[in-house]
Amino acid sequence: MMGERTVMQEALFYSFSLERHVPEDHLLRRIDPFVDLSGIREHLRPYYSDTGRPSIDPELMIRMLLIGYCLGIRSERRLCEEVHLNLAYRWFCRLGIDGGVPDHSTFSKNRHGRFRDSDLLRRLFETSVERCMAEGLVGGEGFAVDASMIKADANRQRSVPGGEGLPAEAVSHAVREYLAVLDDAAFGAATPVVPKFVSVADPASRWTGANGGLAFFAYCTNYLIDLKHAVIMDVEATTAVRQAEVTAQRRMLERTQDRFGVWPQRLAADTGYGSAENLAWLVHERGIEPHIPVFEKDRTDGSFARSDFTYDHKRDLYICPGGRELRQYWQESRAAKAKPPEDGLYRYRARKADCDTCSLRPRCRPGDQGRKVLRSIHEGARDLARDLSKTDAYLTSRRERKKVEMLFAHLKRILKLDRLRLRGPNGAKDEFLLAATAQNLRKMAKLLPTGAPAMAG
Repeated sequence: MMGERTVMQEALFYSFSLERHVPEDHLLRRIDPFVDLSGIREHLRPYYSDTGRPSIDPELMIRMLLIGYCLGIRSERRLCEEVHLNLAYRWFCRLGIDGGVPDHSTFSKNRHGRFRDSDLLRRLFETSVERCMAEGLVGGEGFAVDASMIKADANRQRSVPGGEGLPAEAVSHAVREYLAVLDDAAFGAATPVVPKFVSVADPASRWTGANGGLAFFAYCTNYLIDLKHAVIMDVEATTAVRQAEVTAQRRMLERTQDRFGVWPQRLAADTGYGSAENLAWLVHERGIEPHIPVFEKDRTDGSFARSDFTYDHKRDLYICPGGRELRQYWQESRAAKAKPPEDGLYRYRARKADCDTCSLRPRCRPGDQGRKVLRSIHEGARDLARDLSKTDAYLTSRRERKKVEMLFAHLKRILKLDRLRLRGPNGAKDEFLLAATAQNLRKMAKLLPTGAPAMAG
């Protein structure tokens, strides 16, 4: 006969196991073996009082944040609701079926206090890198670096012209952080150019139209990745200007060596990192092969470019396409008194008489004083980069460099970090560190076989 379900009949006893209700192929189950929070309590111990009421478990908050960034849950209020309702989320957070979920305001209080004071999120990210290295996912030979702009939580309506400065009544966490980084080469000191607009809500964000569409306030997330499996080795938050990105590249390379003892043989990047100064830093100070296109300022009017002139290393002069010489000094007395150029550029000039009688003058287009060619004091590093660009290894690096762009696409489309939720340089730093940690965890879950972790149900 047809059965009928009894509604609202409470059992005196029942048995329920979260372990049995989380599928084996669930993302959180595959990530869980690689989440190591064993040292978090000891790391935070100096930032808690020995007396008073027990706080919310910091491991619980970190696990909840990892859920949010791994699964693209951008709102902490919604995250708390989802953890309360979702059995897999409760399993990952070790909450059990009836464990209490902290209020969303708890995250803000700890973020502005203990988490930033202890640099906990940086430590969490580095733990994920260490695990990737232990699992053999890091080759350590080839790295790639790039940056991507992320919209800030700021809009044009709440901004002032850049030349006017902030209004006196502007007081917030973001404003205080902005004032603290005015001399930082990754933020306020990155460029002397005054922005068109400054956001009152988040003044450290940069008004930019570099994407070619409508301008907006933005930060940059900078990734340094290992090319073997695209593991993120380091991440840095900067303002959205190219000079700051080069500064971030240097900081990330140095920090990776100091923290993990890893130093790449080659570095792949785009032309924005191909300045003479940066190439010289990589080659002479760090011994890294720059698989980077050299930034050139060649003429666009069809006249002879700098590359059409041949440099004679032995005699320290250039030979023009017409066979004439270009020298720094045509008088030995002046050459003996020469000092290094303040702007870092040596100037080689042809004789005016040679240019006036040259048959190639219409195509060369020299100035009134004869044709001039500039040579950087770091030209040796630039020449090395040009020579490397002709090798097969360079072509391989250029192809593999796309892996960092794929990570940015994953960051914005899958993890939904196309706009920041937190404000200020520290807010951007927190979000970028958590997102990079989530991407490394997802990478391990995808590439490494895992068994079912032993956990209490």
